[in-house]
Amino acid sequence: MKTNHEIDFYIHGEEMQYVEIELDPQETAIAEAGAFMYMDDGIQMETIFGDGSVQQKGFMGKLLNAGKRLLTGESLFMTAFTHHGNNKAKVAFASPYPGKIIPLDLAQYQGKIICQKDAFLCAAKGVAIGIEFQKKLGTGLFGGEGFIMQKLEGDGMAFCHAGGHVMKRTLNPGEVLRVDTGCIVAYTQDVDYDIQFIGGVKNTLFGGEGMFFATLRGPGEVWLQTLPISRLASRILSYGVGPRKEEGSILGGLGNLLDGDGA
Repeated sequence: MKTNHEIDFYIHGEEMQYVEIELDPQETAIAEAGAFMYMDDGIQMETIFGDGSVQQKGFMGKLLNAGKRLLTGESLFMTAFTHHGNNKAKVAFASPYPGKIIPLDLAQYQGKIICQKDAFLCAAKGVAIGIEFQKKLGTGLFGGEGFIMQKLEGDGMAFCHAGGHVMKRTLNPGEVLRVDTGCIVAYTQDVDYDIQFIGGVKNTLFGGEGMFFATLRGPGEVWLQTLPISRLASRILSYGVGPRKEEGSILGGLGNLLDGDGA
């Protein structure tokens, strides 16, 4: 018997998606602050301490869980949306930047998924959102974005968001996939996560891809994104400062000079 609320859902859109969750009376969905899009009449919104899962017992349990969320860069609080009316009602949550929403039925993945700290969007009430530290020293020192991960535990639906296009890959036992650490969205708990040094002086100094790969070893399933938000932010920042690159312009840098930007 499931302990988490059972919800129906539909994902709308292509590049800027949102997930519409259908709630029966007294069913609840939880979400990160800022993910809310709209809700039907009869649904009430409440700010809660932690994630509202059954794993939190008493105030100290909630405080410990909420404190762990601070380490992942998230808020102490989450938002719960409960349907107090009759029949069915819908609430929707939108993705924060272009990409895809990934529906994850935790019951199909032995009750646990590990994901990047900013990937979680929303879930059925009862899903526990915790913190997953990488156990290996090398991973902790050089793992970058993959050092502190979130773990989603329970037997209900959870939804993660990723940038760009999302690839799902099933790894056989012992099969290894080398990945940029920022491209990892989520993986199942049996996947072994580690860090590998790229090697080579030219690769290290001029490769432009960092000094380390993330290695994912099967068995298990992994979800990868083509556009990590850190990469997108870095590219936008590079275009926002300094002289414009004037892509496609015949004048090139001369255009900046004529505009008074060449000084």
